[in-house]
Amino acid sequence: MTFAYRLAALSLAVGLAAPAIASADGKSLFNDNCSACHQVTGKGVKGAFPALAGSPFVQGPPLVLTTTVLNGRAGMPAFKDDLTDADLSAILTYVRASWGNKGAAVKPADVAKARVAAKAAAKARGLQAH
Repeated sequence: MTFAYRLAALSLAVGLAAPAIASADGKSLFNDNCSACHQVTGKGVKGAFPALAGSPFVQGPPLVLTTTVLNGRAGMPAFKDDLTDADLSAILTYVRASWGNKGAAVKPADVAKARVAAKAAAKARGLQAH
């Protein structure tokens, strides 16, 4: 086996493994940042933290979910200052594809766009007369 052949085979193997590595990152990021409330099963805690498994909200429009995770809601912390666009997209993609959910992937560019829109909305609210 020549060096070039081995290098090509290694490159192919790494390329095929990349989606699995990305999924693992989303799972580990979820476990580190979200599972204390939503549980590793995605079932949440009844009356306290909503289930993500089978949730129409999770599987619905990704912009609504992304904006909620960025800004927080009803006791949920805001993650806009704690996680990068890539980290948030990995978590959201993992959540939207786990526990029977069938939501589409969320790209880092989608998170960046939602982040910009959220900042613009907050600035506009800050300019209103009280």
